[in-house]
Amino acid sequence: MNELHDLEVTINSRTPIIVIESQEELRIIQLLTQLGMRLQHPLFRWSVTDGLQRLEIDYDPQRTVSDPDDLLKHIKAVTRPGIYLLLDFHPYLNDPLHIRLIKEIAQGHERFQRTLILVSHELQIPPELKHLSSRFELRMPSRSDIKKLILDEARNWQARGDGNSKLKIDQEAVNQLANNLTGITTTDVRRLIRTAIEDDGAITHNDLPAVMQAKYELISRDGVISFEYDTANFKEVAGQHRLKLWLQHRSKAFTGSSNSSDHPKGIMLLGVQGSGKSLAAKAVAGSFGIPLLRLDFAALYNKFYGETEKNLRHALDTADLMQPCVLWMDEIEKGISVDGSDDGLSQRMLGTILTWMAERKSRVFVVATSNDIERLPPELIRKGRMDEIFFIDLPDPEIRQEIFQIHLRKRNLAPGGFDLELLANSSEGFSGAEIEQAIISSRYASQANETTVDTPQLMEELQRTRPLSVVMREKIQQLRHWAADRTVPAD
Repeated sequence: MNELHDLEVTINSRTPIIVIESQEELRIIQLLTQLGMRLQHPLFRWSVTDGLQRLEIDYDPQRTVSDPDDLLKHIKAVTRPGIYLLLDFHPYLNDPLHIRLIKEIAQGHERFQRTLILVSHELQIPPELKHLSSRFELRMPSRSDIKKLILDEARNWQARGDGNSKLKIDQEAVNQLANNLTGITTTDVRRLIRTAIEDDGAITHNDLPAVMQAKYELISRDGVISFEYDTANFKEVAGQHRLKLWLQHRSKAFTGSSNSSDHPKGIMLLGVQGSGKSLAAKAVAGSFGIPLLRLDFAALYNKFYGETEKNLRHALDTADLMQPCVLWMDEIEKGISVDGSDDGLSQRMLGTILTWMAERKSRVFVVATSNDIERLPPELIRKGRMDEIFFIDLPDPEIRQEIFQIHLRKRNLAPGGFDLELLANSSEGFSGAEIEQAIISSRYASQANETTVDTPQLMEELQRTRPLSVVMREKIQQLRHWAADRTVPAD
């Protein structure tokens, strides 16, 4: 990592205000302390608890300037160059006095070279200060960086021992651990490595499941992008034979070791609600044998201008770092519309996604699901962005029999004890989700009546149900007509 050099260049570029959004406060302090010996200006750290303290020299903190007003007035009065690291200053950026003081400090930078570095988990810079500031982002560690961290933590563990303990290392497990720990911060990488080592004094394949579980929980904690644990096997998906064959032909090209840039990019799954799009998206990751990340468009939205797009970029960056993986954009039309009713936000979101799709070199296979493709802009779904558009229709009688078998077995009900042909013929127009719900309702009824689920009971439940294809007949017929000559049937 060249963060030390990049941070030094940023400081020497004479930008008055440097903004660093990160949870790795200690790491930033360490980087700046290392720089302090090379920088020509004094380096100070401020917090509301300790006040102002010199970083590169061991001086006691000046607690008389712990108040933000006093701090900024002190810095403004100083006529010597200096770098001031302000920790968790974000609550004070709404005060007009603080904004004015910071602006005057920044405007005097050419004369006195006083640099403010703001560090917090989240920073909303007031409009008055944006033109005077720049953002610096800490890089996520690469695979080679992680290997160095593993060796570093191994040496630390042995140094803390009695001199007779030697860490047992499986080199293949180390390589796999380095591959699997990409996409999270250096601090989190170190913590997970320590957990693996402290558990049994070794790094082996036995450590990988627990480490990966912890990593996925870290990725999912902000709610914007989440790791899906339940990646279905295609055996659990009834029908969709064309889709299965299409993926089978491309599995090796995507997951193999080839460096070709022509690897598969992704697919759009269009279909009736409840037809199995979500299950198919999960099964894609299961068939490729790679992680599945789900992008929640509802969680992206933020009331502050520009924050929604930033959340989207963060989610896409996370997917890149997690490669190879499947990125599931669920109900994508809810995040990107073309009606212009949101002051251009959807257009900016679309631009971010299109740029990422065009420029990405990572092995991220996109599975976008949609119930209303007509709300999506054509530039998103053209060839080159998506490899193919599959339409998942309502199941035919043969597939409905298969669906009954799958869901009966899931509930420890023997399919051989049911008239599957009769049930399939009686459930015309039902989606897979509606068939599953009919079985669930029948189980509830049988438990209440202390009976067993049988064909007549299922028939009764089917007759009571009005499927979506009946309730919204016109809309679904329109969707099926639109998809007839524009998409590839999944079945």
